[in-house]
Amino acid sequence: MKDERAQEKAPIPDIVIGRLPVYLRTLRLLADEGREVTSSQELGEHLGISSAQIRKDLSHFGEFGKQGTGYNIEFLCRQLQKILNVDRIWPVVLVGAGSLGTAIANYQEFESSGFRIVSVFDEDPQKIGQPIGHGLRIEDFADLLPQVKESEAQIAVMAVPAHAAQRVAVQLIEAGLNSILCYAPITLSVPAHVRVEYIDPVVHFQHMTYYLR
Repeated sequence: MKDERAQEKAPIPDIVIGRLPVYLRTLRLLADEGREVTSSQELGEHLGISSAQIRKDLSHFGEFGKQGTGYNIEFLCRQLQKILNVDRIWPVVLVGAGSLGTAIANYQEFESSGFRIVSVFDEDPQKIGQPIGHGLRIEDFADLLPQVKESEAQIAVMAVPAHAAQRVAVQLIEAGLNSILCYAPITLSVPAHVRVEYIDPVVHFQHMTYYLR
């Protein structure tokens, strides 16, 4: 008998997972244009990725197209939504109601992509109780734990200053949040089971300026 461990499916590389939302976004744009069918060649031309790479990425999850006929866009969109677990709406809590947090709370495209901001928290007494976003009011960060339990949220967005980020992250994790999108310009120290994604425009600017001459 073969070693059972040898039969276990190898984990899918995270870099592959990271490309799936980009494929889904492009497919939705094609669908909005009234398109019904596309190909790995066409997707690759839109994204600057080789058609072979796209086919290899998708093959991790099954066969979604036929040689010579390409991919049915609506079908592939549904399959990618299932793979990414965005065939449902995920409740999200937002911490930080400054200029950035307010802009995030007002962003209208989250729900169509599978996410809904259900609570916004801040520590500023002058902001607590004020309306924000779509029918929400800013809540006291001290009330985070019961609010998270009630909403069953697993995702948090942090739009807080760098000096407060680690403390806020610790409290979010203690409240049971397993995924954090961090806008603070800092690298958080979190347990291995917590997933953190970072958005720092300065880092991206500095990446670009390397190529400017």
